Amino acid sequence: MDFNDFFEPINLNEGDLQYDYNNAHFANTISQFNDQDLDQFNIAIIGVGEERRAFNNPGCSQSPNHIRKYLYKLTGFTTGANIIDFGNLKIGATPNDTYFALSAILEELLKKNIVPIIIGGSQDLTYANFLAYKNLEQTINIVTVDSRFDIGDPEEELNAQNFLTKIILHQPNYLFNYSNIGYQTYFTNQEEKQLMSTLFFDSYRLGQVQQNIEEVEPIIRNADMLSFDVSAIRQSDAPGNCNASPNGLYGEEACKITRYAGMSDKLTSIGFYEVNPEEDQNGQTAHSVAHMIWYFIDGYTNRKKDFPVGSRKTYLKYMVNIQEGKNEVIFYKSDKSERWWMDVPYPLHKKIQYERHLLIPCSYNDYQTACNNEVPDRWWQTFQKLL
Repeated sequence: MDFNDFFEPINLNEGDLQYDYNNAHFANTISQFNDQDLDQFNIAIIGVGEERRAFNNPGCSQSPNHIRKYLYKLTGFTTGANIIDFGNLKIGATPNDTYFALSAILEELLKKNIVPIIIGGSQDLTYANFLAYKNLEQTINIVTVDSRFDIGDPEEELNAQNFLTKIILHQPNYLFNYSNIGYQTYFTNQEEKQLMSTLFFDSYRLGQVQQNIEEVEPIIRNADMLSFDVSAIRQSDAPGNCNASPNGLYGEEACKITRYAGMSDKLTSIGFYEVNPEEDQNGQTAHSVAHMIWYFIDGYTNRKKDFPVGSRKTYLKYMVNIQEGKNEVIFYKSDKSERWWMDVPYPLHKKIQYERHLLIPCSYNDYQTACNNEVPDRWWQTFQKLL
């Protein structure tokens, strides 16, 4: 694939990106794409100014360089990650053309073990991100940070309010699990909540997340891709979105979530969507997302490479008998990061398709739950999906 055909390169000498950068600034610690050998890079930044299927948020197509304006002025990273910025994707004649081009590019990067950071644009681009995994022939887990579920009419064309429906109904089915972080009850109806429950998907209300944000880490650690809608952040912290509301995550909480994502060995792509420069105030929203991207990269540079897909001999193993010995839950604790996983037993003849999902990230609280003679919710949800 010739990436030159797809991108408009970044020019640091014109427009909002023109600035007297010093050697420590992010702009000078990353590479701009110029036909380099991609094997030397770990992370790729891709701007996608597509907004034709946005919902009530015209102007979000201008967000990639609006965010770069603040990202490039942050102190960069000298070790742990080699980063390349491809520039901005040339928008197709139709949204479907953009989806096709983006998914093809992301697929190539995933094959090269390069983690894409997508700067949208509208959140329907999440669907293109999902399609990038299709030809890799693996089922995946998706996490969205969003105040809504984005479940809409499946008969309507793909848009920012129904992309999740399109993902769920896609055939063949490559979605193993979906988790929502930070939904707000007054933006969701009973039918949507019931669908989440019926499909054994995970959804966590804003109040649950803010009460104990550390419990978000295992959710994100189980994801292959993450989609972040900036409207999940409260309006006072991120006003640059037409759908922003007074309630939502604090900026610090959003940064913590994206750092968790960066630290996850399993997560291979992330997207930030719906920033609208026309609604932003003094660049506050773009600055916040720039910080979130910084924290994602910081998390990436601190990955422990302890996702136990192979031998678990170096992990502490805990076997907990529950329900008078009728069931046993096996836990593993990493000696590198002290993070926890649970094992889900499943018939051997069916393990091949779902093997990468049989070890569930969890927390110490889940271990305590098992010790109190209860089956942890995370274990039960996964077991139900495997049946």
